[in-house]
Amino acid sequence: MFCSQCGMKNAEDARFCQNCGAAMHPPVAPVPPIPVPPSAKTVEYAGFWRRFLAILIDNIILSIPSWLISMIFGLSSFSVLNSLDDIEDAGAMIASLVAALFWVWLINIVMDWLYHAIFESSTLQATPGKMALGIVVTDADGEQISFARATGRHFGKIVSGMILLIGYMMAGWTRKKQALHDIMANCLVVLK
Repeated sequence: MFCSQCGMKNAEDARFCQNCGAAMHPPVAPVPPIPVPPSAKTVEYAGFWRRFLAILIDNIILSIPSWLISMIFGLSSFSVLNSLDDIEDAGAMIASLVAALFWVWLINIVMDWLYHAIFESSTLQATPGKMALGIVVTDADGEQISFARATGRHFGKIVSGMILLIGYMMAGWTRKKQALHDIMANCLVVLK
C-alpha cells in the first residue's frame, strides 16, 4: 500500500507510513450495484382502448367458426322443417329449433372459453387479438398464468359485463389498468 502523503510503499497491514508517519487508509473497495428484484421492474399496463381493440379482433376471429356452426345447425333444423307434413308436427319443429339453438349456444360458450383460456395460459400469454396489439396477460408477479386462472379470468368477464360493462370500463381508471375480471383473478394485462 502506498502513502497518500509521500508516496512511499508500505506493508499492506501498516497503519502509519514508515517514512512520514501519516495515517494509512486501506483502499476502498468499489461498492457492487444493488440488484433490482424482478418485482421492481418497470411495468407498462395496457390501457382500456388497446384492450378494447384486442377484444374486437378476437371477436372477429371467433365469429367465423361461430357463423359456420350456426349455419350447420340452422341447415339441420330446416331439413326437419321440410320433412314436416302438417301443422300437428309443430311441436317437433319447435323442439328441433330449440335444440339447435341450445347446441349452437353451448358450442359457442365452450369455444370462447377454450380460445381465451388456452391462448392466455400458453407461453404466448395472449390471444391473437392481444398479440396483434403487443399485450400479454400475466399474474401479479409478471409470470405466465395457469389454465385454471385463465379460466377464472374468462368467466369473471360475465360479472364485468353484468354490471352495465362497468367491470370492463374499470381498466380505464384503476391504478394498474385492471378490469374487474383481472382483479378477481389477480391478473395484469401489460405491454409485452
